[in-house]
This record gives sequence, structure tokens and C-alpha cells, in this order.
Amino acid sequence: MYAMLRPGRGHSCAESSRCLPPKSEDEMTDSALVRIDREGSTAVITMTNAAKRNALSRAMMQALIGALDGVAADPSARAVILRGEGPAFSAGHDLREIAEARGAEMDEIFDICVELMERLQRIEAPTIAEVDGIATAAGCQLVATCDLAVASERSVFATPGVKIGLFCSTPMVALTRAIGRKAAMEMLLLGESIDAERALAWGLVNRVVTAESLHGEALALAERIARSARATVATGKAAFYEQIALPQHEAYAYTKAVMARNARAADAVEGIGAFLEKRSPRWQA
Repeated sequence: MYAMLRPGRGHSCAESSRCLPPKSEDEMTDSALVRIDREGSTAVITMTNAAKRNALSRAMMQALIGALDGVAADPSARAVILRGEGPAFSAGHDLREIAEARGAEMDEIFDICVELMERLQRIEAPTIAEVDGIATAAGCQLVATCDLAVASERSVFATPGVKIGLFCSTPMVALTRAIGRKAAMEMLLLGESIDAERALAWGLVNRVVTAESLHGEALALAERIARSARATVATGKAAFYEQIALPQHEAYAYTKAVMARNARAADAVEGIGAFLEKRSPRWQA
């Protein structure tokens, strides 16, 4: 459910009884696990289960999928910031939930995880991970999956599953595509944390800033994305993920067709004309 809230940090506890802690996560509504705010043309999705370090339980992942679906249905949302309250961006899967899973429940957990990660890349609006604190296992996967990522200096990243006998196999998909084979294998095989500066050097994040300036930096990136035509950004994002796994010749065959269609689109005609006429473009949306 996509709640169009006033600009700022969302409802306060004084405004809604939903802020009262539920007895268990099973009783928590989507609004208790995830909050959606609007800041200009940016949708800010905040994981709010700080007590459990924003663990990616089935309920949390389904709440995030619902939030993304709501954003996708709103053409005025030009970018998405994903963040977490408390000392963790996300500590990854809820290990108690995994330990208690029976039969098909285990498959369901990872099916929902894959659905969430693919949804992040399939929605038209670019996604920006705003990381302050720990991002481990599937939480690190979330960071690697988002289109862009900004981290505070105190953030740490890890795929530590190997240490508990549960290799981070689904996180490796996003991690390998974000930072390459050797760096990904080091994180996966050792299970050790890396700091924000190493994450930057390896390409897991785009910026490292102070905690105080973190949200402002993420929002500035979103606002810069919003300056371009919405349809053009959507075309480019979809093409990026389609071509990335193709052999070079097939990638060129695919992208030349995309670019030819794009060049005939109204926004491209307007943008090229505006450049030649030395004026600001007027996008369709």
C-alpha cells in the first residue's frame, strides 16, 4: 500500500496508534514495518523494524514489494531512496524464521527474496540505497541490487553466511554483478566485514559521506536524476539490466534497437532540439 504522506519523516507516534509496538512481527502491518514519505519527486521507503535490525523476514520483504509496487504506479515518483531506521540498514534474512521453516516454507522465503530484488530493478524509477550502519547478507544484497548506493562513513558490509554454514548464494548474484568476481569471492569465502571506504573502492557504493550529510546526499542524487525525462530514464534503466548479461555482440544488437526507438521518441526530439537551440528542454513528463 502506497501512502502519500506529507513531506518530511512520516507520521509521528502522536498521530497514529500504529506506531505502538505489536506483540510479534506476525501481527505487524506493512505500515509498522515500512514507512513511505515523499520529498519532492522522490519516494523515501524506510524499513522501520529497528529492534530486529530491519531483518528481511517474509513480512518485511512483502511490505517492501508492496511499497515498490505503489511507487511504480505513481508517475510523479521519479526516484526511490531505500533506507533503514536504527543501527542497521538491514542485517539480512531473519535467521529464526529460517531455522523454524518447514518444507515449502524455506523455498517461499527465498522466492520472495528473489521477487524483491528483481522488483527493485524492474520498476522504472531508479533506486538509491541510503546505508547507515550494517548491511549484511541479504541486506548487503539489497545494497548491491539498488541502482545507486550512498553510505555513511560508519557503515559496514558483509556476506557472513559461510561462518554459520549457510553460504550467501542469493546475495552473490547481486554482489558479483556489482563488484566483480575476485572482490565478491573474498567477501563470500571469508565472510568478513568491509568498511565503507573499501565498499567504495570495490564499487559496492557510489558515495561515502558523513552520517549527518547522508540523507541530503542521497536526496541530491535523486533530484539530479529527476532533471532528465522520466521516459528516457526508464528506457535506459530497463536496457541496462537487459544487456548486462548478454555477450557483447548481442548486447550491441539489443541496445542499437533500443537507441533507435529512443531517438524517435518525443523527449529525444525535444532534447536534441533544445540542445541545438541552446535552451532548456521541456519534457513530456
